[in-house]
Amino acid sequence: MTAFIKMHGLGNDFIVLDARDPGSGIPDVISEAAATALAERHFGIGCDQILVIRRSQRADIFMQIFNSDGSNAAACGNGTRCVAAYIMQKLTLEQLSIETEAGLLKSWCSVENPDHIAVDMGPVHLDWTAVPLAKRVDTLAVDLGSSAPSPAICQSIGNPHAVLFVEDAESVDLNAIGPELEHHSIFPDRANISFVNQIGPDQFRMRVWERGGGITFACGSGACAVGVAVYRSGRGSRSTEIIMDGGSVFIDWHDDGTAGGRVIMRGPVTFVFDGILCAHLDGLLRDST
Repeated sequence: MTAFIKMHGLGNDFIVLDARDPGSGIPDVISEAAATALAERHFGIGCDQILVIRRSQRADIFMQIFNSDGSNAAACGNGTRCVAAYIMQKLTLEQLSIETEAGLLKSWCSVENPDHIAVDMGPVHLDWTAVPLAKRVDTLAVDLGSSAPSPAICQSIGNPHAVLFVEDAESVDLNAIGPELEHHSIFPDRANISFVNQIGPDQFRMRVWERGGGITFACGSGACAVGVAVYRSGRGSRSTEIIMDGGSVFIDWHDDGTAGGRVIMRGPVTFVFDGILCAHLDGLLRDST
């Protein structure tokens, strides 16, 4: 039977599968049926994303990411921090290099707060072709139609994000508007949608509709996108506190002389439990094609 770990970062929760051992029984490809069954909260384990740890020739580990609807994701900030915490604890490390489909990421134990794990999410991609968007538009003012309460600020943090600044993020009906904007025709790969309002100097309240996941308590790459959008729009500095339903992360958009800079995120992670898949879920996983 297959072992798993349940973790979360501010309520953004994950099933972690460690496939570094060839005898783990975890296949190279996980089917949509297996992923959705694992992620289902009533009949499965339940999660926002499934994270699979594999061997890497370029880094300490490779991390594969599946959304709760079975689709693939290239980046996951909170998931990266959770996997880093798990591996660093097992191997007694203070820092870790992680290969993802979005590139190589570095994670470490935060010096600002010993209870926090930090991750360098790499450069942010600001051009419309890199988000990607379906046509040439100003990524600081993307019109998402009459349903959107404001123009969106769009960028890629390894995956596409749209940030909409509003008067009150709490009043936004995420269930109604989130799916519509995620699937807007301007986003050929769909997009994560965040609604944000300022609550203090460099403090911002964020609520999120995740691509392939729906409403989540937190979204790490989304918080990074919000931090970048705050500075790009002149609403704050490069260092921000982003407050989500599950709590706060701290974002620093470092200017390293390149257009995209480096986006650093830090915050807490939590080990919830570990276990063994039941025969039904184990069979679905191993039968993946």
